[in-house]
Amino acid sequence: MAQGDAVRPGQPSGGAPPKRPGYEEARDQLADLVKRLEAGGLTLEQSLELWERGERLATICEQWLEGARARLAAAIATPDHGTDDGTDDARPF
Repeated sequence: MAQGDAVRPGQPSGGAPPKRPGYEEARDQLADLVKRLEAGGLTLEQSLELWERGERLATICEQWLEGARARLAAAIATPDHGTDDGTDDARPF
């Protein structure tokens, strides 16, 4: 391994991108991370690392939610929503 190519803890070796967590997993990790930050007692470096991880988790959550919104919008826009009597039962939430 060349200098500067060190694998960080939690980073898979072999260059494979890390697995993106599901929404619930990312949300739970973010909530735990916030608790750790709020509890204090961390060094500045530890706090910054947690903050950066939190930003990444928040982005993942946003991506999942945007995907869910897009899927709902597509499902609502589908013309074959109607009931057998020809009325449209498709109402968001």
